[in-house]
Amino acid sequence: MPVALTARLSPVIVLAAAGWALSSGPFAATPASEHKDAPKTGTQSASAPATSAASKAYTAAPAPCTSVAKKTITSLVPGAKTAGREIPSTNSKLRRTCSWNALKGYDYRWLDVSYELMESDEAAETSYKETVTEKSGGGEVPDVGDSGYSVVNLVTEDKQQTREGVVVIRASNALVTITYNGSDFESKKAPSTDEINKGAIKAAKEAVATLEDGQNN
Repeated sequence: MPVALTARLSPVIVLAAAGWALSSGPFAATPASEHKDAPKTGTQSASAPATSAASKAYTAAPAPCTSVAKKTITSLVPGAKTAGREIPSTNSKLRRTCSWNALKGYDYRWLDVSYELMESDEAAETSYKETVTEKSGGGEVPDVGDSGYSVVNLVTEDKQQTREGVVVIRASNALVTITYNGSDFESKKAPSTDEINKGAIKAAKEAVATLEDGQNN
């Protein structure tokens, strides 16, 4: 069963059918492990910067709440405030996340956009592969970043369906993760796989473009 829907659905639990809730925690990319500097060789001076650090494409995460166009937010999360809500981070230079959620009528939608910067392209690639392995069953997302992956899962709890899509994109030493889910509390059905998958990929492409534009400015 995919993780994360309690935190996303909690703002509207009181509006849903009595007793309905999901019990798992937030669905996000696998946290990056700490990366220690490699031992210095005899030819590497103590003051010389590590090669991976010197070659990093990205050194600061963009503002996630302005990473996706307002019209995209309006389309994917009807009724949500387009400003979004940034989630507190222990290191906002390297990890930033913004969330949007809204209940319009009986339709509920939630969107997360997350950036995480690694020490090197290799570290980001390792984390990306671990995430893809953990969230198996999806497919490749072409033509965005260096590599991309998308997976959609359906959860049914007390006859209420929720469908959640996750897109992970690696761009150099950065990981961009999109989580998008939805439910209909009247029909108890979830949005289609196609709707959730396309919505998550659209947000991912815009978030990656924001990352790349920041590097070029």
